[in-house]
Amino acid sequence: MTKITLDVHRFPCLNDNYGYLVHEAYSGETAAIDTPDADKYLAEAKRMGWHISHILNTHWHPDHAGGNMKIKEATGCTIYGPAGEAEKIPGIDVTLKEGDTVEFGRATASVLDVPGHTLGHIAYHFAEQDKAFVGDALFALGCGRVFEGTMEMMWNSLSKLKALPPETTIYCAHEYTQANARFAETIETGNADLAAYVRQIDERRAKGIPTVPTVLSRELATNPFLRADVPELQAAMGHPGDAVATFAEIRGRKDKF
Repeated sequence: MTKITLDVHRFPCLNDNYGYLVHEAYSGETAAIDTPDADKYLAEAKRMGWHISHILNTHWHPDHAGGNMKIKEATGCTIYGPAGEAEKIPGIDVTLKEGDTVEFGRATASVLDVPGHTLGHIAYHFAEQDKAFVGDALFALGCGRVFEGTMEMMWNSLSKLKALPPETTIYCAHEYTQANARFAETIETGNADLAAYVRQIDERRAKGIPTVPTVLSRELATNPFLRADVPELQAAMGHPGDAVATFAEIRGRKDKF
């Protein structure tokens, strides 16, 4: 059987967000991953010749769900979002929690609960296509601020994402990579993989080229927030044997960086 493929169209919107439209060609269905800017999403869908049939929200923040109603009114799409934040997701039709799936044409997304940034944050993993849409839970060389949850909650959420196949393409929601790189360099000064990654990031940004999506295998080797279980990093942060405390130390330093 032919592998089901998904076309992903990435485009910048708002100040530093990325919009994603995901298209399954066989059915013609198209999903908006979050809705930072309704007008931009509708214009990009029109430009691609795609009709938005789904909105897949990761969490309630306005730069992720603020365009829901305008897109729904224009397209009649179905809005999916986290059960734990249903009252904050405009126009939500289908609530989701870990273990649920979203049938999207011939493709299927599995839902992961990844709270911490917000209490109900979810991610969508298209296993067959090696793609994960992670909202603000994970960034290239970074992770979301822990606004609503606890450090332990956030580390547990990142641990779920760490456990995805290393070849998974990670679609995160913001162009924060260069700033994250400056911080990451202060945490693991001897990480050769990180140094090479930073050079590539700087080259791309100098040309105005996006740094996302990223690939999980590269993040596992370089992203300090995913490496809080590495003994050498735990020792350097002053918390040997304690991944949660190490993560909390790194996140605290980033918040003040």
